[in-house]
Amino acid sequence: MLLASGTALAAGPNERLAPSPMKYIRVAAAEPDSNTQRLVEQIRELQKPASSVPPDVLDAEELVQASPAAPSTGDDAGATAPASASPQVDESALRYFATRGDTARLQAEIARLRALYPNWQPPADPLAVPPLRDAQLENMWRLYAEGRYAEVRRAVAERQSAEQAWQPPADLLERLDVAEARVRLVNASNLKQYDTVVNVGAGTPSLLSCAEVDVLWRVAEAFIRTNRTARGQDAYSFILKTCENPQERQATIQRAASLLSYAEVQPLLALEQTGADGVKEFDPIRDDLARAFVAEANRRPEIVLDPIYIERLQRLAQADTTGSDSMLLGWYQLRHDNMAEAEKWFRASREKTDTASASQGLALTLIARNASSEAEEVMFRWKDESEDSSSTYLAATANLLAGDPPPTIQAPVLQRVAAEVTKKRYVPTAQQFGWYARAYDQPEAAIRWFQTALSWKADDEPSAYGLALTQQQLNNRAAVDDLRRSWSGRSERIANLGLAVGNQPPVNPGQLAYVPQQTAQVAPPPRPVAQPVARPVAETVRQPAAQTAAPRRSVAAPRQAAPATTTRNRTAGCALGQSPSSSPEQSVAHGWCLMDLNRPLEASQAFELGSRSSVQRVREDAAYGLSLAYLRLGLTNQAAIAATQSPQNPERSAELQTVILADRAVSAFNAKRYRETLVYLDQRAKLLDEPADLAVLRGYSYMSLSMYNDAWKVFEFAAETGNKDASRGLAEIRDMLNGYR
Repeated sequence: MLLASGTALAAGPNERLAPSPMKYIRVAAAEPDSNTQRLVEQIRELQKPASSVPPDVLDAEELVQASPAAPSTGDDAGATAPASASPQVDESALRYFATRGDTARLQAEIARLRALYPNWQPPADPLAVPPLRDAQLENMWRLYAEGRYAEVRRAVAERQSAEQAWQPPADLLERLDVAEARVRLVNASNLKQYDTVVNVGAGTPSLLSCAEVDVLWRVAEAFIRTNRTARGQDAYSFILKTCENPQERQATIQRAASLLSYAEVQPLLALEQTGADGVKEFDPIRDDLARAFVAEANRRPEIVLDPIYIERLQRLAQADTTGSDSMLLGWYQLRHDNMAEAEKWFRASREKTDTASASQGLALTLIARNASSEAEEVMFRWKDESEDSSSTYLAATANLLAGDPPPTIQAPVLQRVAAEVTKKRYVPTAQQFGWYARAYDQPEAAIRWFQTALSWKADDEPSAYGLALTQQQLNNRAAVDDLRRSWSGRSERIANLGLAVGNQPPVNPGQLAYVPQQTAQVAPPPRPVAQPVARPVAETVRQPAAQTAAPRRSVAAPRQAAPATTTRNRTAGCALGQSPSSSPEQSVAHGWCLMDLNRPLEASQAFELGSRSSVQRVREDAAYGLSLAYLRLGLTNQAAIAATQSPQNPERSAELQTVILADRAVSAFNAKRYRETLVYLDQRAKLLDEPADLAVLRGYSYMSLSMYNDAWKVFEFAAETGNKDASRGLAEIRDMLNGYR
């Protein structure tokens, strides 16, 4: 096979190589070698079933058998030179390029003629070649060399019309055909008409050679863009197995890496050649390959990269001054749930260049480890940079207010968070403002925030529940009754609110909360807006989907309400702000009063005083109350310890155990200790039937442990009760079993 090619410029993975001027000089009549024949046959096989294939396209076998013979000279169009005789070679193009000083084309023409005529020897001085005596033919060669193919066709037609006996050189016509086919193929490629690219390539096998690497690149891309990836790989493999130009080989790998997946590029990299000095030919582009592969793994976390690429990028990141390599590593580690490493690389990136992407990644790692205060601060500057940045900032604000326990937040921070939430009408943070205000004993502010969240999203059940709790706390019975009626059939907990004595919910369902001694002024919410926003906002606080890997699913199971009490020793005149008596009996009564007012921290202090009583019944009641107070605060371990301070009757003991075990199951699930979650749920199920929300927790634990059949049964049973989380879990497990995930 003739390699009539000069040196092509290397291109990046997203660039195209412009055809070199010398590529107008091509092998028109060289017989394809076995590699070329194989590639042509593969293209032909793909073309056979396509209805768009022209009827005169040869089959692969016919194409191989019909390799064109060497062209004749211009003077004798039909003659061929015997191998043993001195060939008659048309050297007119040779002289033309020599006189023009076009060295690259001159060398390509010499290589072409040598391949066509093995016994031919080029002249020592091309300028000494007898000048072409046919001025019209010389003009045709000039037009051809300048790429003016239509004018060549016109000149040929005009001369044939004027001179009936004149025939153009077969070499000129053949090269015209190939050049025009190349133009059609390149134009179709630029216009993304990929089927046409494949058709033209199949109809012009002489283009599928190392002299036409740009054409081979375009044909490979056409295959990949039309979902025939294996054929695209074959085209790239053909180049790497056949062609020798180092720059073109490197550019081939770069182009393949931009179009093929990481796994599909690996067999091509295995075709790498090692020089005599031991240097591998793709070493100059290996840094770029590492960046490309890590970026792909960021988009597709299921990809498992060879550690050598991560190690290479880590070395690059240490020397990088822009922070871009560190940011790539940060996203890679975040996508693969290695939050500690992700935080390290995002911090390194921001130290070099503080960008929105690096800040967003750092904020997500901070949210994951419950450092939402720093996450809010990190993202505040970039909150309006993009929709993803805004989503991350708002997620940080919601998690900040839902801290465990609620943090003391400076007034300026509260004010700016409130302003941003109001501007974006972000329901989760507005809802959390309500719980936060309740935690700091500001029920009026809590009511306004819950009402604001409902004005933006009328079906936000957690906000309605918080509003009902707060109205009940203020003894606004009419408001509570209105909420119970309006949510009847939609929320069981709102409908049952206040029906069971002492069955009070925690301050913030799903969150630890307590009321500290010092109070923080909660930012006032805006007046409720009459109409909710057009685009609904998710009820639960989630990390933004874009730029992050899909987080492991979590169930926002509400913390168990304190169990109902039996007989409680209360004073009739319990009032807000009343101090506990020094009497243990009166302290216990005061503790129950504070529990009714949903002030468990102060109640725990009263119960601790009551536990010092010398009366067994009072100590038992105090220990029971202290356990309930700790449970309402979310302090499960302390509740378990308090329950052992004094023996309880079997009913109370079972009641406390079920709540403690449920709390521990929720905590273990949130910590991704799924087997431990199932142990706690199994222990609780021995004492009391499992409610729907804990059944959902069980289902997701089974799913996380790949116990899909068990998860299916649990979700199916819980979904029959109308539980939306169970229905969602059932849909997820159905998709998994159907192979969609």
